[in-house]
Amino acid sequence: MFRAGRSLGVFGTVAAIAAAAVTAVASPATAAPGCVGVSGVGSTGGPANAAPWLNGNTGGLPGLSGRTTAIEKVTGTYSPNKTVDRFNVLGTDLGIMWDNGAGQILTAFGDTTGLSRNPACDGLVGEWRSNVLFRSSDRVLADGMRIDSAPMDGAGQAREIIAGLKVPGVEASSIPTSGIAVNGVQYLSYMSVRNWGEAGQWSTNYSQIATSSDNGETWATHPETLRPNIGGVLPTGVGPVAGSENFQMSSMVKDGGFVYNYGTPAGRSGEVRLSRVPEDSILQLSAYEYWNGNGWIRADPAAAVPVMDGRIGEVSVQYNEFLGKFVAMYADAFSSIVMRTAPSPVGPWTAPETLVNLVEVPGIYAAYIHPWSSGSELYFLATTWADYNVMLMRTTLVR
Repeated sequence: MFRAGRSLGVFGTVAAIAAAAVTAVASPATAAPGCVGVSGVGSTGGPANAAPWLNGNTGGLPGLSGRTTAIEKVTGTYSPNKTVDRFNVLGTDLGIMWDNGAGQILTAFGDTTGLSRNPACDGLVGEWRSNVLFRSSDRVLADGMRIDSAPMDGAGQAREIIAGLKVPGVEASSIPTSGIAVNGVQYLSYMSVRNWGEAGQWSTNYSQIATSSDNGETWATHPETLRPNIGGVLPTGVGPVAGSENFQMSSMVKDGGFVYNYGTPAGRSGEVRLSRVPEDSILQLSAYEYWNGNGWIRADPAAAVPVMDGRIGEVSVQYNEFLGKFVAMYADAFSSIVMRTAPSPVGPWTAPETLVNLVEVPGIYAAYIHPWSSGSELYFLATTWADYNVMLMRTTLVR
């Protein structure tokens, strides 16, 4: 539903900033005299689509047919979470969710923009962060997903939790891909993006795991978990590892004392391969086993064979009690959101079933399952490029 009342306050804020700055939408190239360095989107090459009213997008929810419904915007100008006012999150994507083990869902987002703190120099939209994190204890999802809090900086905005250099060709950004909690510790897998390419294509330097022992407030990266990509900019002394290119992105799920890691190459055009590790050994790459189609091979990522075929990226896997099966969701090669199921982590996986097609919602991507979905209602987050924000969606499962 279009929330016109919510938008008026933000438009007022924008107008005030514009008036005060004289040239609020100036690019860094035409910035006011005296500007030394910039944080705006235009200067850094970050998301350029984070203000829907600047490109004619209304920010409203899409109307869908079939078993899937758009519930509510979780982020952005039109969200009841007031993410612009509370966290200076004007535009963002992804929304990778996991249960923190203490009554909250932690949600990691990708490249994030807000209203610029210095519009005269940077333009209206700025404050690029490679990632941010929200916390939610909302279990009643039928009317939306309320956000409780976020790690904040000293200036009243959600802060970047994993630092990114923001230097294209070296490290353009640091993007979360999966999260999980084990014994009170939060584990976040992320990719070091070297360059953004055409739609659905990008190159990475490596993937790596970060941990938090204070509910996502602070994070420590673990170089011993680094999986190098072919052609990546790597730390001194790190060389290529055959097969690691297939685990640049991941989806982690617990089962039977193991953490299963569904890996894909960088971008949205690879097949899914599978590894697993005992829950207490997530940070030990030598403890990982890889599914070769017949059994598990230890410490050899090159042994992994595809368990899901197709052009796949940003896959999300969860076990679903209603179906009694594992469920995978992702955007396919045609930018439609699809779902597959399997009786066990290794499969066999069903053929993709389309839940949201590209005709109804052009540019939709990054479907991430909400871990607290229950019964026949499967909730998930998805992003639309047109307004570069995240919405909560629901599909009705059929046994």
